Amino acid sequence: MATPTLDKADQAGAPEPGFADSPYITVTFRIRRFNPEISEEATWEDFQLEIDPKERVLDGLHKIKWDMDGSLTFRRSCAHGICGSDAMRINGKNRLACKTLIKDINPSKPITIEAIKGLTVQKDLVVDMEPFFQAYRDVMPFLITKGNEPTRERLQSPEDRERFDDTTKCILCAACTSSCPVFWNDGQYFGPAAIVNAHRFIFDSRDEAGEQRLEILNDKDGVWRCRTTFNCTDACPRGIEVTKAIQEVKRALITRRF
Repeated sequence: MATPTLDKADQAGAPEPGFADSPYITVTFRIRRFNPEISEEATWEDFQLEIDPKERVLDGLHKIKWDMDGSLTFRRSCAHGICGSDAMRINGKNRLACKTLIKDINPSKPITIEAIKGLTVQKDLVVDMEPFFQAYRDVMPFLITKGNEPTRERLQSPEDRERFDDTTKCILCAACTSSCPVFWNDGQYFGPAAIVNAHRFIFDSRDEAGEQRLEILNDKDGVWRCRTTFNCTDACPRGIEVTKAIQEVKRALITRRF
């Protein structure tokens, strides 16, 4: 029996395998651009790209930078939600670009992307992180002990470790601090991230500088500036209960029990 075949004309018009089922969609990235060498004013610029909705916002930014506009400037490193360097405002909310899927942020409308608030924009999506890290350094985010160095490890019970487990998850992305209305209006405020990292050592049973950190945070720019709006908790990409940690530091200041 003869096997039916397509002639060359029919083959030329046939769609390529998988073409009709392409997963790609057209998405508009609306990015707030700023280049102080060109203008003192920031402007919005639209980019249209074909992308799989299961990809991440960071993947879209890479496509724009590599294929469309090499001058687009943003920070990223590990691309797996650990380094915290790609925090930005996506559709009005602080997020990590490497953890935000296109399909989860309504790709049928333009996706707005801008630098996080409260810190000076240096170029496009890059901000000056020095004030943020200075507040972090000010709370002494390291173990402080007295006496001679021990000859064996400092033991700690699982219960003692659990006391500050949540605040060990901070990746210093600044998403919480730059979502805080108090920080927007007064950059002198320590901010949620610094308080979270102070909490991590204040409640560490091995540390002996809790009183010093509490006095630092008892300053007029310390924990008492918090207005408990929960913006920081909502913004944290690691799920840290930031507002709860701040309240625990306030309670420790009042009771001196930690």
